[in-house]
Amino acid sequence: MSAFHLWRRRTTRTKHLRPMAMIDYEKAVARGVGSGGGAGARGWRSLLLLVALVASTAALYASFSSTLRVSAWFLVPPLSNSSPEEFVLLPSTCPTHPHTRPLLGRPLSASLSSAQVPVSTASPSLIAPSPSPAEGAYVPKAPPLVPDGPGFIPSPGFLPVSTVTPPSVAPVPRPRVGDDAMVNPTNADAFCLYYSAVGMESEIESLTDLQLIHAKKAIAGAPVVLHDPDLYAPLFLNVSVFKRSYKMMERILKVYIYEDGPKPLCHTPQLDGIYASEGWFMKLMEENTQFVVKDPNKAHLFYLPYSSRQLRTQLYVAGSRSMKPLSIFLRDYVNSISAKYPFWNRTRGADHFLVACHDWATYTTNLHEELRKNTIKVVCNADVSEGVFVRGKDVSLAETYVRTPNTKMSYIEHMKSSKFCICPMGYEVNSPRIVEAIYYDCVPVIIADNFVLPFQEVLDWSAFSVVVAEKDIPSLKEILLGISGRRYVRMQTNVRRLRKHFLWNDKPVKYDLFHMILHSIWFNRLNHVHVR
Repeated sequence: MSAFHLWRRRTTRTKHLRPMAMIDYEKAVARGVGSGGGAGARGWRSLLLLVALVASTAALYASFSSTLRVSAWFLVPPLSNSSPEEFVLLPSTCPTHPHTRPLLGRPLSASLSSAQVPVSTASPSLIAPSPSPAEGAYVPKAPPLVPDGPGFIPSPGFLPVSTVTPPSVAPVPRPRVGDDAMVNPTNADAFCLYYSAVGMESEIESLTDLQLIHAKKAIAGAPVVLHDPDLYAPLFLNVSVFKRSYKMMERILKVYIYEDGPKPLCHTPQLDGIYASEGWFMKLMEENTQFVVKDPNKAHLFYLPYSSRQLRTQLYVAGSRSMKPLSIFLRDYVNSISAKYPFWNRTRGADHFLVACHDWATYTTNLHEELRKNTIKVVCNADVSEGVFVRGKDVSLAETYVRTPNTKMSYIEHMKSSKFCICPMGYEVNSPRIVEAIYYDCVPVIIADNFVLPFQEVLDWSAFSVVVAEKDIPSLKEILLGISGRRYVRMQTNVRRLRKHFLWNDKPVKYDLFHMILHSIWFNRLNHVHVR
């Protein structure tokens, strides 16, 4: 038996392990050998072809092995749903894969070098599993983080690369990090490679998008909070989701404030009166060093710092009953920003927000379609019936009437001595009476159809207020008398616990009104982050 036949007999048993190209090549060589002449010639030709076959096979396997090594760089395992702590991604510079879109305003890296291959050395898990709730413990309601639901990152399905790893090449470990750990740049690299491998690079604009995606995943899988000294669970729809979301906001969120805009229409907060909420937010946001960044490429949100109250004061023509001058200013203001900077055009304004408390605020956006439809509108006039305010995208701004000390004390004393405080709608659905009732330990009775209550995405308003439909006003007395003494005591206790979430502070304090407003903007932005 010739040397070739001996070699072929030995390798037939492992035929299924060899690449198809190699098997076809062996068949072709066998056919060539079988068509030779006599025994001597056949022996000589077999030996010659065996040498050629070995050399060709070695070259083919080397090429195939090289392909496997390259492929292994992109075999980042799918992101699982089991451990949300894996998805904390903090600001970093992402060396983008050649197929991934560049960071805004920055050139693409030419290619990935071997030094850029991500290798994680983090421990498998830095957080112990949360214990099951004890009997009688508070059990949170279903997480309100929709519309995508917990599994918003799809399974990559079939990867168009080989899953065979040569012995000399180790697979890239999945990046894992604890809730309190910093993420190193190599983990960010891994996420970039992962999205390139599964063909999602067209959905990813920059590292800031990846940070929002993984923050959303972490929030959806929030561990159960059994006790927190700073948060009173009965006030919340799901205190676990809120705590995780707030913590992710503190770690990740960066806001860029446009310096453009003439004063006093922009950058001029007014801190008293019925529309003080927009002024206080502007003041505290512009003074902030934790969330505000000077580099817009690092921002997840962009703030349009104009004052609807100043627009009303400076541009409205008395007696004209026309808001058009205000709308024209906003249209031109946004157009100038979109022409000067690339950030508006990237999302058509979906990652931009405005904060305005005047009753006219929503109506003055009508001359700019993207501003009206896409931008996150943080407004006191949160009326869903008029088709401008969008529940789940826009944010209801708590209207706070900031008064000079020692005025109207009789009004305040009446509220303090009352069990229930009637809070009907004003000229629009919003009214400062709700927040005033909370300030003075009075259970608010809210009468305003179509009104989206402040922080409704995280707070359980039924725990500390009574909401009455306008059609049920004739039955108001019976409704209030029907509330048992035990339920009332529970509601008033909740109002007292709620107060700190509706207070302005000269220097923002954790979970105060400034942070609650910012969290609602963050939370609603996350709810509209999608990856197909």
